[in-house]
Amino acid sequence: MLRAKRKSNELRKVEITTNVNAYAEGSCLIKCGQTHVLCTATVDPHVPEWLKDSDKGWVTAEYSLLPRSTPTRIVREKNLNAGRTQEIKRLIGRSLRAGVDLEKLRGFQIIVDCDVLQADGGTRTASVTGGFVALYLACQKLVASGQLKRTPIKEFVAAVSCGLKDGQALLDLDYEEDSTADTDSNFVLTESGQIVEIQATAEGEPFDKQAFDNLLLLAREGIASLIEIQKKAVRG
Repeated sequence: MLRAKRKSNELRKVEITTNVNAYAEGSCLIKCGQTHVLCTATVDPHVPEWLKDSDKGWVTAEYSLLPRSTPTRIVREKNLNAGRTQEIKRLIGRSLRAGVDLEKLRGFQIIVDCDVLQADGGTRTASVTGGFVALYLACQKLVASGQLKRTPIKEFVAAVSCGLKDGQALLDLDYEEDSTADTDSNFVLTESGQIVEIQATAEGEPFDKQAFDNLLLLAREGIASLIEIQKKAVRG
C-alpha cells in the first residue's frame, strides 16, 4: 500500500482559521496536514506606477519560508527575488488574479503575503488556497467600508498537488511522497473548473495523456473539496 493513512484520492486534513491577524484587512492560517501557512492581505490605496492611468486595480503576492519551517534551519533570504521564491510568488499572484475582476478593484492594490510556518510538501498550493481566503476577506472589508460598491471576486480559486507513484495517481502529496514520486504536479483551478495553471514534471520516465488525465481528474475532485472548505471559512 502506497499510503498507510490516506486513500489515493484523499486530501490531508485541511483547516482554515480566519482573522488571525489584528491588523491585516484579511488573514487566515491554513493547515494542510503538517504544512502550515500564514496568509495576510493588505489593502493599498495606490496601484503600481504602470497601472496609474488604467481603470484596473491589482493583486500581487509575496512568499517566504521561515527559517525553522523545515527540519533543518533555512538561512533567511536576504534577496526575496531568489529563483524559487520568485517563481512561487508569481504563481500565487497569477492564481489569485484569476478569481478577481480587476476593473471592480480600480484604485486599489491588494498584497497577499504567504509565510510558511511549517513545511511538509505543498507549500505553494496551500499558499494559493489560503491566500485566496485572505484576499476574499480583504475584498469584503472594502465593500463593508463603502470603498467599493461591490466585491471584485468573480469566483473561488484553489490549488492542490498530485503525483504518480508506481503508476498510481495520488492527491495532495506530503514531502515524503513528493520526494519519491515518479511525476510531480501542481494544479490551480477556478470554482467553475477552469484551468489557471498546471505545473507537471516527470521525475523519471515520461508520462502519457492517460496518466495526465487521471491527475487532472484527481485535482478537480480535490479542489472542489478545498473550495467548500474555503467557503465555510469565509462564512465564519
